Amino acid sequence: MCSLKEIEKRKIVEHNDLITSVAKMDKTPLKIFELAVSCIDTENLPKDNTIYLSKEELFTFFDVSDNGKHTRFKEAIKVMQKEAFFEIREEAGKGFKFKSIVPIPYVEWTDYHDEVKIEFHREIMPYLIELKKNFTQYALSDVMELNSKYSIILYKWLSMNYNQYEHYSAKGGRRVNQVESYRNPSITVKELREITDTIHEYKDMSNFTKRVLDNSLKEINHHTSFNVTYDKIKKGRSIDSIVFHIEKKPVAKNEYYKQEEQDPVGSVAKF
Repeated sequence: MCSLKEIEKRKIVEHNDLITSVAKMDKTPLKIFELAVSCIDTENLPKDNTIYLSKEELFTFFDVSDNGKHTRFKEAIKVMQKEAFFEIREEAGKGFKFKSIVPIPYVEWTDYHDEVKIEFHREIMPYLIELKKNFTQYALSDVMELNSKYSIILYKWLSMNYNQYEHYSAKGGRRVNQVESYRNPSITVKELREITDTIHEYKDMSNFTKRVLDNSLKEINHHTSFNVTYDKIKKGRSIDSIVFHIEKKPVAKNEYYKQEEQDPVGSVAKF
């Protein structure tokens, strides 16, 4: 059974196509998914795409201690299975291939045992285990502290870019301006709305900026290894894109926090 006792050592590894997909779910199903993914050992793949979690450690992860925690957990699972899915877009031939995947179709637990059985859908597994290239690794402990869907999605996207900056800074293979673009990544407002699933929400740009950008970056800067600022880029009178500026906070040496090498070719997925 997967344990959270050494949570600071745990990493989540996902394909970049999943990171740039549209997560059609709120923060609780998304965090359950991220927690479950961190339990996958890519060197020793789970039988039948199934991992086992402890209910008590799930509650610890979500910092839930009240009397209604079991009911809330049950409701979160129900919502996750009925409403939560990823919309994935991949380059294919002359255009794009679109996929809609419910990541966790089966969950089993009892009211008298601590174990929770979680089965991943077979179609989501390639994005979690076939990670020779185009993947991103980030810390479970960072995700654990984030309290909104937007901050989790934005943190993952920033990690995807910053990992490339670290890789090419160390290994070479890109021009200086290309390397810097990974530390200062740009995304159009349209693309940012797509991955945060806010195309039809926060139509007013000031409201979008507050809800999706400012609130998220406040959380990310406070709880994760990143310090992030941003600039708005205008086209005419409208804000067309956002340029982020990522700095990594200095950390004490930790033998367990070894950055895995990222894919050296084409790792940043295109929208």
